[in-house]
Amino acid sequence: MSTKVLFVTPPFTQLNTPYPATAYLKGFLNTLQVPSRQADLGIEAILALFSKKGLTQVFEIAAKKADELSDNAARILRMKASYLQTIRSVIDFLQDKNPTLAYHISEGDFLPEAGRFEQLDDMDWAFGSLGVRDKARYLATLYLEDIGDLITEAVDPHFGFSRYAERLGMSALSFDEMDEALRRPLSLIDSLMLELLEEKIQRWQPESVAFSVPFPGNLYGALKCGQYLKKNHPAIKVWMGGGYPNTELRSLKDPRVFDYVDYITLDDGEAPVRLLLDHLEGKVPLEGLKRTFVRTAGEVKFINNPAVKDLPQREVGTPDYGDLQLRDYLSVIEVANPMHRLWSDGRWNKLTLAHGCYWGKCTFCDISLDYIGRYEPINAAILCDRIEEIMAQTGTNGFHFVDEAAPPALMRDLAIEILRRGLVVVWWTNIRFESSFTADLCRLLRASGCIAVSGGLEVASDRLLALIKKGVTVAQVAQVTNHFTQAGIMVHAYLMYGYPTQTAQETVDSMEMVRQLFEAGVLQSGFWHRFAMTAHSPVGMDPAAFSVKRTDLGPGAFANNELDYEDPTGVDHALFSEGLRKSLFNYMHGVGFEIPLRDWFDVKVPATSIPKKYIERQIQSEAAPGYRDQNRVLWIGAQPDLVDAEEGFCELVFSGKKEDFAIELPLELGEWVAWLLATTSYEQALNTLKPIRERYEEELGDFGELLESEVWDILREHGLLVF
Repeated sequence: MSTKVLFVTPPFTQLNTPYPATAYLKGFLNTLQVPSRQADLGIEAILALFSKKGLTQVFEIAAKKADELSDNAARILRMKASYLQTIRSVIDFLQDKNPTLAYHISEGDFLPEAGRFEQLDDMDWAFGSLGVRDKARYLATLYLEDIGDLITEAVDPHFGFSRYAERLGMSALSFDEMDEALRRPLSLIDSLMLELLEEKIQRWQPESVAFSVPFPGNLYGALKCGQYLKKNHPAIKVWMGGGYPNTELRSLKDPRVFDYVDYITLDDGEAPVRLLLDHLEGKVPLEGLKRTFVRTAGEVKFINNPAVKDLPQREVGTPDYGDLQLRDYLSVIEVANPMHRLWSDGRWNKLTLAHGCYWGKCTFCDISLDYIGRYEPINAAILCDRIEEIMAQTGTNGFHFVDEAAPPALMRDLAIEILRRGLVVVWWTNIRFESSFTADLCRLLRASGCIAVSGGLEVASDRLLALIKKGVTVAQVAQVTNHFTQAGIMVHAYLMYGYPTQTAQETVDSMEMVRQLFEAGVLQSGFWHRFAMTAHSPVGMDPAAFSVKRTDLGPGAFANNELDYEDPTGVDHALFSEGLRKSLFNYMHGVGFEIPLRDWFDVKVPATSIPKKYIERQIQSEAAPGYRDQNRVLWIGAQPDLVDAEEGFCELVFSGKKEDFAIELPLELGEWVAWLLATTSYEQALNTLKPIRERYEEELGDFGELLESEVWDILREHGLLVF
């Protein structure tokens, strides 16, 4: 069967798991019975480069520049034989194909060591007591990064493990620099990438090749491949889409881009791709395309047929990872940050709970764009169907739900559906720290396999959170992160500094809030981001409303997203960068809480105005949950055995995963509790508290007394949840 489309992710994204865009589109074309293939040239190029043959080429190129190399690169070159001897074994180990090598690596005398290993003195402090396998993966990651440093210095300055020529694509108002780079002779990495692409062309004979470009670091690879196809396979049509065009190229005017591609689509790909296929078969005129850039008569034209609607999420199909070399990805440990480790360690199936963001108000976010602004959830049954299909496809049960902010109600329904189906799933996602995440909801999510959440605390200042329209307060964040932590779910916070009108005082106070969150143990991971004004955010579209002034020169002919602006507060936010980074690194590892905030900085900063123990008090002052008739009640434990005893008493015997326990109750109350737990089991439809209260009062008396009783406390402790 001929291949209509070959979907390609160009170098480089992640080492440990494929970026999901091509799997989503392949899954959609499956619903249309359109034959397609997919390839991740990123992981394939890495494996070709980090092989004995690839490294031999690297060392040959580096040897020609031996007199120009830094001391570190020269040392790596001198250890050429050791690298060539070990590279295959290390790659196999990181692919979990040679796990016993961990013992050899962790002993410390197997791998050649260069500059990256200088941080080893701090390894025990940063990581604690690593197991043998984790320690070995960390050392193996440093080994790869050493080689990467040599490649960057001597072979290709654009190289990066999760990006390639990223600087060329970042907010490039002009296409000149990229165009010039594309016309230079091939680098080693270019050659490897194009050899892999040619192999795919020969094997599958596609009519079109579609490049997914999620990040700036994928743009050069996509255009270089497009250039190759134009020259060597002119009959193949070349498309481009993905996160980078969606944000950066919405006002594209430079026709030179179309020397490398034929079509660029924006936002959800399903409808544009279907129409593009129909157009190429002569079924739809050019004017019938949707959200698609083309070059006609030497000028860029944007075509968007308003008569064609986007597909409902229930109709887009299940992502299909079938063509990807899932067993070849590398599980690495890059940094000590526990949440960042989830991004680089292990292979995660990517899936979304809903299209867009259910909140859609944050003023720094690109909420005017379709992929965020148009919210459409999928029901839990369809999600679980897709989870089961992907587990059968891939043989793995780890899922990263890549929503902008996962809706709490849908997370609840999904968790219950996972429990009902008896699925073993490990998952994590992005959230808002909103009050809907009660202690009981967090316990339910944990029971269904949720291991971590990441959420935007942004600027830990109530004034700025209100300006951002985050819809939360710092006190609320403290309480919600406590709920997740108590449930055994790791919490990562996205942190921001430099928001318009943010003062030095607010930055220091925000830092103190973060310090207290870590000291209280309710936050386990975080990362400080410098605020960037983007063209599609409320701040970027109306900067005057946020008391700032745009200073950029206006849209260029190529990429347009990040904007320059002037803040009347006059704070040099760059002065805070290193102090915020250093302090957070320490806080994440449980140290440095006693160090005065000013000591993290090389410049004078104001003292914090936040009271000591502020976060601790907010957690402790949270009101106990009340009970209302409309509350839903759910039992997530095992059903107990009711054993009759003498003189009107009985025992309810519970078999937990760790131990059994029993409750002795009057027979009538014991029978009612058994009924309650059977009725509210996750295997049943969700019940509200009202019929439960009414039955208790009809049979046994005052329901309020039950709520104050030890029996109720025991049931709540062991899995009776009330939302």
